[in-house]
Amino acid sequence: MFNNTQANIKNTIYAPCSPVQKSGIIVVRVSGSDVKKVITNLNCTKLHTRHATLTKIYHPKTKKTIDRCIAVYYEGPNSFTGEDTLELNIHGGRAVLDLTLNALSSIENLRIAEPGEFSMRAFLNKKMDLTEVEGLQDLINANTEAQHKQALKQTSGELKEIYEKWRDLLLEILGNIEAYIDFPDEDIPPNLEKNIKQKISYLILEIEKHLESSKRGEKLIDGLYIAILGATNAGKSSLINKISQKDLSIVSSIEGTTRDVIEINLDIAGYPVTIADTAGLRKSNNEIENEGIKRSIDRARKSDLKLLILDGSKENPEKEVMRFADSNSIIIINKTDLVKFNPPKIINGHKALHISIKDNIGIDILIEEITSFTKNFFENSNDTPLLTKQRYKENLLKCLECLRNLNLNTDIVLTAEELRMAANYLGRITGIIDVESVLGKIFSSFCIGK
Repeated sequence: MFNNTQANIKNTIYAPCSPVQKSGIIVVRVSGSDVKKVITNLNCTKLHTRHATLTKIYHPKTKKTIDRCIAVYYEGPNSFTGEDTLELNIHGGRAVLDLTLNALSSIENLRIAEPGEFSMRAFLNKKMDLTEVEGLQDLINANTEAQHKQALKQTSGELKEIYEKWRDLLLEILGNIEAYIDFPDEDIPPNLEKNIKQKISYLILEIEKHLESSKRGEKLIDGLYIAILGATNAGKSSLINKISQKDLSIVSSIEGTTRDVIEINLDIAGYPVTIADTAGLRKSNNEIENEGIKRSIDRARKSDLKLLILDGSKENPEKEVMRFADSNSIIIINKTDLVKFNPPKIINGHKALHISIKDNIGIDILIEEITSFTKNFFENSNDTPLLTKQRYKENLLKCLECLRNLNLNTDIVLTAEELRMAANYLGRITGIIDVESVLGKIFSSFCIGK
């Protein structure tokens, strides 16, 4: 599809741009140079630009009425794609949709849109850069308030502005350098050399700071990972059921009931979080249980936060569990309703929370601790968009490498080339530089109507 994007853009395309299911309304979008011909063929000619009009639409071949719908015509370039666009808000019955699509397919030079093709045309027509396109996809997929906020920043061009500002500064420096290429016997003036070094140092620092946000950015998309660890029958399954308010894990007095990792995605304080219930940590001769324990340990090592739950009815804390304790752990002593002694408030230097899942004691405090950790993890004091895409990270690292390799005391032509390459890597992120190889990967992951 994307190997010949300029050729494909000559066709007029159509597709439903809302979920195809029985509903009150389904929106069908048409975009391209033949939209006015479509309006004529459907016999809904009394349309005014950017005005919603109640109209009947007819099949071009049978001349029969398809539907009485709301039609909106957008004259390019003032549309989502930058082309002439028609949006038909038809009734959401299967028959109405099938007849509408059949009518459109009967018109010459029209074809069904491929995944992401409307957004691709918006990019090719310079309505959006690639960061805004990918932000749009994140906005569609956003499940939490924080994901929505990040995606909104990206679709509004905040990331683009950052990268374009850096690229403009690099091109300014490159212009200063190239002015001396034709005069190899002349040295760069000391004041200009000092100014260039200051600007390069500034860019290196800014890019490094931005790259530091990549872990938070990736977690904002994938979710913070929290693993519940503990010995058998410590209350791990009961805890995940309590936190998620769902009957997720089987709770039994039989030890070793949980054999695999059970995960659930939650929204905590507007942030995406995955909480995992794991197999109880103990020595076992059961091959299946040992595999579950192995997976538990693996999740513990990969987790962002560990909830280490201890059985409060036992006087000595489980060493097998406490070996996972670190700064990203919350120590929990459960079954305080059964305790016949004073459980410790500090274990191996870590504060311990006393709870009873059975009697719902201390659960609110635990959830507050989890919420506080989550907020602190994602905290972004300067409120700039986070780095969420591996593609951005790779190009920024290559740009950074070029800037670090700069040496104004070497051949000025080599210096100019390093600057040009650094600017090109930034351009690849936004799509200013030819990025044909990544277009298919980006746009094909969209739904067909977008």
